[in-house]
Amino acid sequence: MSSVPAGPLIPAQKRATRIAFFSAGFITAAWAAIIPFIKINLAIGDGTMGLMLLCLGAGALVGMPLAGKFSSQLGCKPVLVASMACFSLLYPALIWLDSVTLLAVFLVLFGLCVGTTDCAMNIQGVAVEKEADKPLMSGFHGFYSLGGMSGAILMTAILSSGVPVELASAAGAVMSVAFLLAGINGFRTGKSQEPAAFFALPKGVVVLIGIVCSIVFLAEGTVLDWSGIYLTEYRDVNPENAGLGVACFSVAMTLGRLAGDKITSILGPKMMVLGGGGIAITGFALSLLVPLPVAALTGYVLIGLGCSNIVPIMFSATGKQKIMSEASAVTAVSTLGYVGVLAGPALVGFGAQVYGLPAALGVIAVLLCIATALAGRVRV
Repeated sequence: MSSVPAGPLIPAQKRATRIAFFSAGFITAAWAAIIPFIKINLAIGDGTMGLMLLCLGAGALVGMPLAGKFSSQLGCKPVLVASMACFSLLYPALIWLDSVTLLAVFLVLFGLCVGTTDCAMNIQGVAVEKEADKPLMSGFHGFYSLGGMSGAILMTAILSSGVPVELASAAGAVMSVAFLLAGINGFRTGKSQEPAAFFALPKGVVVLIGIVCSIVFLAEGTVLDWSGIYLTEYRDVNPENAGLGVACFSVAMTLGRLAGDKITSILGPKMMVLGGGGIAITGFALSLLVPLPVAALTGYVLIGLGCSNIVPIMFSATGKQKIMSEASAVTAVSTLGYVGVLAGPALVGFGAQVYGLPAALGVIAVLLCIATALAGRVRV
């Protein structure tokens, strides 16, 4: 994508891309922080709340192809400005809704904006990295992780201090708007010479890239959603310490991504992908085969480090393939990856109910082996 020249613009675009990734991570974590309050306000059960989360996911899946189409035709700037402004305005409104129907509608719109931002910021990141001619995508994704950690910590601190959730969500929205204003001048205006189509099906190597990202996202989601249950039910960890698994994984992934560009420039992207896959598989094996809490936590650290740079490098690969336009390829990969995010936890839950959680997690480890083998066939 794009006609924006390299040179002086690149630092501003790098900064703006980091801000977009940070903001997307921040608003996602801020949303998670108010879910319990929304559930209480509407007096809904877990099943209904699950359906509401599916509405958000459905909106995100619709937003991604829209982002690809309009980023190609208009440039990333108007798409990112519109989507980031809209999710900033929608976020505080969620806590005021007084009906499940309204919540469902607003969550579809909120998810659409988050999904649009996710896809458009990756399109911008791929283009900026290509023009800078050096690894940048791991760092961009690292800022998403930093945004998520910051949003979770900040919103938890505000809510824990006794501030009403309405004011806390308004504060989160103000910060989100501030991020947008800080990055707006660096969002790309260049249009693609190869316009993207709505709902472009992945072709050739883009199919492999999409499958790899879907499996890696599935593995990441599995750790986030099931590590606490695994630790408490199979490794005798007290429930109050169950969050240690997510903490170990998240910190390792964030550090791995922030250091990833430098290490990739030394080792090369192919070694990073294959080595990362091997490290993540080792982490799964350690957590499943050694019946000690410390082994499980060490395993989660290895999974976070191993997975941290695979998806960013796969997104970089979409800028090197010639079968599809960059915007179409990024859209297809983003959509396939998000399918893994949505489907993974549910599939693990079904497998755990039938065969037990360790067996279900073992299947994820096998899928990660397949993803690593497929990634080795991608030109990175």
